[in-house]
This record gives sequence, C-alpha cells and structure tokens, in this order.
Amino acid sequence: MNFLTNILHLIGAGAAAYFSARHLRDPLTRPNFLAAFQLAESGSVPFLEALRKRAQAEGDEWLAEKLARHASDEMRHGQIFAHALKQHGKQVIDFKQLPQEKSSKQERKSPFFEAYYEGYSREDIKPDRIDWLVFLASTYILELDASKDFARMAAVLPEDEPRSRSLKQGILSVAQDETRHAGYLYEALQRRLPQVQVDAVVDEWRTRKAKALLAMTLDLLQKGGKSRSLVTDGALVESEVDLPVAA
Repeated sequence: MNFLTNILHLIGAGAAAYFSARHLRDPLTRPNFLAAFQLAESGSVPFLEALRKRAQAEGDEWLAEKLARHASDEMRHGQIFAHALKQHGKQVIDFKQLPQEKSSKQERKSPFFEAYYEGYSREDIKPDRIDWLVFLASTYILELDASKDFARMAAVLPEDEPRSRSLKQGILSVAQDETRHAGYLYEALQRRLPQVQVDAVVDEWRTRKAKALLAMTLDLLQKGGKSRSLVTDGALVESEVDLPVAA
C-alpha cells in the first residue's frame, strides 16, 4: 500500500473496530450485531459450495477439499451466532415475511461491498463466473482481517457473565478458523502465480479494502451509527448450553 492508502486503511479499520466493540458490548445492540454475523457467515455457504463443485469439475481436488472445509466452517459459525442470539431470546427475522418494498431493500448491496468490488457486476462475481484470482485474493484479505477483527471483538467481552463468556469462546473459535481460511487462500494464490504477482494482487485488494472501509464508515456516520433491525423475539435458551464447536 502507498502512504495514502495506508492512512485510509487505518482510519477505516479504527472506525470499524470502535463500532464493533461498542455494539457488541452493549446488551441492547448486541443481538442485531450478532444477527448480521449469522446472516453473513451462513449466507456464504451456498457460494462456497458452488465454488467447491466448480473446482472439482475443473480437476482441482486440493482446492475443492479446502472449499468444502471452508463451507463447513461457515455453517458452524452461523450456528454459533444463532445460538448466541437464542441466549438473548432473539432470532433473525424471516425476510420472506417482510412487505415486498422492505424486502427488496434488504437485497441492495452494502456500501462496503459496492466499493470493494467496484468495476465488477453481480454476474462477474457469481460462483460459476468469478475469476479464481479475484475470488482468492479478495477473500484472502477479508478472511485475514476477519481473523483479527473477531479476536479484538472477543477481547472486549467480559468473562464474569455466562452469555458473554460463552460468546467470547465462540468468537475466538471463529477467529481461528478465519486464520486457517486465509492460509489456504494465500497458498492457492501461490500455486497459481509467481510470488511477485501474488504480492501485487494482494496489494490491489488491500487497497480496495481500505477504500471499502472508508465507504462503510461514511455510510455509518450518515446513519448516525444506526442500522436496520435484523432480529425478532425468539425462544430463550439457557446460557450454559454449549456453543457448536469445531469438528
């Protein structure tokens, strides 16, 4: 990254870290925050499964195996956040039950992903069409940063309250998985490109991430830090019930 990009990255990452810590620590905003993670983690599973089938069809068994494990991990992550929501007596809303007008708004891309994949159409990033280098490099940056973000989020949770302690353990488990995901994605890049080209493509997506974080931060400021509700009341479960763990 050049100096300006590095400054943008620090500003965006700092703002995102502050926003995450504040919303995760606050019992009132925590459920909506957890719901966003449940949707993001679970929502990536079909995409990864489709990529696994594509890699297998193309004869790349190594990548297909890694993608299968990745999809399994993301499914478990969704279960971790869903379980944490239940410990707060909440669950993700059923978008199919929303009025048509509101439902269509949910489908709009976030400012972050609009900026991150600027220049790529929806068709360009579908699993049957996305360029492998685009997928590997863009996802590598997201997974690498997510591993650090989740670790920081876990650090702000207290251990003297059962729900927080349980959630902390779950988030730390997610962070470890994200680190492993970043590792195989980087190795996949190295299998396809000389190291100098790996460095270049990673730097490109790091720059995109910095700009995307800034776009997200500006959007949050415009909204006063508020986001739409993603939860509704659900059955409350006991706090001491174990979260899903890695196989």
